[in-house]
Amino acid sequence: MQIKKIAKLLGFCCLTAGLAMPSVTQAATGDNGHVTATSVLAEKAGQQPAVTETQTAQKLEAAARAGTDAQKGPSVDIKSVRLVWEPVPGAVKYQVEILGSADDTFTNVIMTQNQIFTNGVDISVGRYGKAASNFYWKVRGLDYNGSPVNSYSAPQPLTAGTLNPTAPLATSDYDDMDYAAEYPVYSWIPMPNAKHHEVQVYREENGKDMYLKTLQAGEYDVYDWDAYTTPGRYYWRVRSVDENGTPLSGWSDKNGFTVTSPTPIAALGDSITHGGGVMSVPPSYQLYNWETYASVPIKNLGVSGNTTQDMIDRFEHDVLPFSPRILVIMGGVNDYRAGTYGWTVVQHLKALKEKCAAYGIIPVFVTPTPINPSLMIHRAGIEHPTPDWLVHQQYVCDWVKKQPYSVDVASALADERGWLRSDYTTDGLHPDYLAKKSMGEKIGAYLEATFPWVTQSLMKKPVRS
Repeated sequence: MQIKKIAKLLGFCCLTAGLAMPSVTQAATGDNGHVTATSVLAEKAGQQPAVTETQTAQKLEAAARAGTDAQKGPSVDIKSVRLVWEPVPGAVKYQVEILGSADDTFTNVIMTQNQIFTNGVDISVGRYGKAASNFYWKVRGLDYNGSPVNSYSAPQPLTAGTLNPTAPLATSDYDDMDYAAEYPVYSWIPMPNAKHHEVQVYREENGKDMYLKTLQAGEYDVYDWDAYTTPGRYYWRVRSVDENGTPLSGWSDKNGFTVTSPTPIAALGDSITHGGGVMSVPPSYQLYNWETYASVPIKNLGVSGNTTQDMIDRFEHDVLPFSPRILVIMGGVNDYRAGTYGWTVVQHLKALKEKCAAYGIIPVFVTPTPINPSLMIHRAGIEHPTPDWLVHQQYVCDWVKKQPYSVDVASALADERGWLRSDYTTDGLHPDYLAKKSMGEKIGAYLEATFPWVTQSLMKKPVRS
């Protein structure tokens, strides 16, 4: 995506299903409050080259240009190769090293690529000629500061990757989740130097794909701000385009998600519920969605950037189509950090409680998570929260704890100051892997213990390891 800074909360919420009429939508690359691979990361990445070549690489390239490359090569020229790996918890970005052979030594390094903000990369290797067929590769994750979060993977042959890909690779995990998110995010591994993309969304009807809309996207992902409430099977695909919209690649293979109803348990909230983490991983990945770690299936009705007023406004449109018996409600972080009083947030939560009562839904309130102002400001460029944010956050938490059904996740995430622990967050606003795992496990255990007549008949999908 064209990486940009999210500097202020816009309180964006979408109330239109958007499935009845096809449309072309100019979609934002961020999510109005949820920090993705922002310009903060891009600026930091600019301090070091994205690609570094060694003298060995330069010699191979010169030999290939001169036609003196005597190495044996495959029957097909390797112009580029796509390498894919499993996401690493805590990795904001990845570093890939290309080796001249299986010899895993420093002197055998051909190239290092540092600024990779997703769990895969398309690398151009055509300039090395036939020598590329003998290359190996390895990868490791890096944190915000560029320090390794794990060891390099074992070297693998470069030719084991996808050779000369002609389209981006769609990566959204929705078919692996218990339910697709009501507001999906489409993500992919871009082709070399592709900065702009186009996404098309379809719905399957009578064995045919009915076109719904086109989204204009950036480099890595795009948020779909239309709620998918109509049951059915949906597909999307992506291709690279230039800044004028002219296609630069073919279409990716289709990536699908299914909308089902009813869903006995659902979760209403903001970006903490919607998902994503470490500034660069979107909600389309299981890894940073707390629902992944709950022991029961939970429908994700989160919308990044929501305030509690937004949640009230979209209740009937977004909640009722799924007829939940239990609604997990977690909100308030986008209120109290922007200066909304805790008393006002509580009134909004009371309104949500009344709506649940009117429709026969059991509300389970979850304490809103704390924040870490220092990391928000200095890492993510998020606006400074009001000085008394902690007073209002705790006021809301105190009310939540007094409700008939509630789960306190905030206390376990806070340090001695009441701030979000620095080892639990990268951007200071959003909990990362360890925190999301703790939250999901605690909420799931509570639901199982409190509502066995609902949960005992539900089937949870296994989490992909």
